[in-house]
Formats: sequence, structure tokens, C-alpha cells
Amino acid sequence: MTAHHLIPKTEHRRRWVIETYGRERCRTDIAWLCAPCHRHLHRCISERDLAKHYPSIALLSEHPEIQAFVQWIQTKPDEFVPKPAKRKIT
Repeated sequence: MTAHHLIPKTEHRRRWVIETYGRERCRTDIAWLCAPCHRHLHRCISERDLAKHYPSIALLSEHPEIQAFVQWIQTKPDEFVPKPAKRKIT
């Protein structure tokens, strides 16, 4: 399991983040995710969008790409590790 800050650390110093969530919540609101789900989450959603629109597990679970990935990975055996997505070179 990996620790995912629901309000990403890169956003903690932003004024609107501090005013909206407070410093304590930024530090302590953490979701424990399996490594493949954590990687996929950061591939799908920018850190700014995570802070603005998905600062809770409930909101993350409503994201369509996250829902699809979770449904897909639940069908795999426990020891399954998905291959990392290939990055496009531009």
C-alpha cells in the first residue's frame, strides 16, 4: 500500500489551498492505495485538479477513469502487477 495525500504536497503552499482546507488537513488527509491504483490516479488527474476537485476518497471514486481502472484491476489476481503505460514522445 502507498500513501496518497488527498491534497497533493505540491499544492500545500498555495494560498487558496491553505484557506480552503487548512494546513492540518493538508498534512493528515491521506488515502492508502495499492501501488497500481496510485500510479493510475496520478496519470489520469493533475495535482491541481486533485486538490480542486478530488480532495476525498468519495470524490476520487466518482471519477470515471478511476472507476474503470478499479473495476478492471479487481478482476486480476492479488499478485498481478500491470505493466507501466508507455509514454508518447513528442
